[in-house]
Amino acid sequence: MAAPNMIIIYVDSPEKSVGFYRQLLGVEPVEQSATFALFVLSNGFKLGMWSKHTVEPAAGAAGGGMEICFPCEQPEQVDAFYQQWLAKGLAMIQPPVAMDFGYTFVAEDLDGHRLRVYKLND
Repeated sequence: MAAPNMIIIYVDSPEKSVGFYRQLLGVEPVEQSATFALFVLSNGFKLGMWSKHTVEPAAGAAGGGMEICFPCEQPEQVDAFYQQWLAKGLAMIQPPVAMDFGYTFVAEDLDGHRLRVYKLND
């Protein structure tokens, strides 16, 4: 069976989302048009952004129903990401907190998709 290697999120404006994710990820998109954009990260993960107004077949999801996760190796890295993202003006919906699975916080992108940074418990 083929292993997934890409996720596509539906966004209101791929152009605005590219600006947001360019700043967040520190990389340029490998593809960008008025209706779609694609980032390929150093680990091979692909993040696509498709205009919710033009996706085919049409999707009922309005955005915000997705969580993109960023693992850390140390709790201090979680705190560092929190401070960096806070300084960049990201909307924070959960401050750093210890949960049953580990230490985490959650921010949101322009379309309400969740961005979770975490360090799993050992």
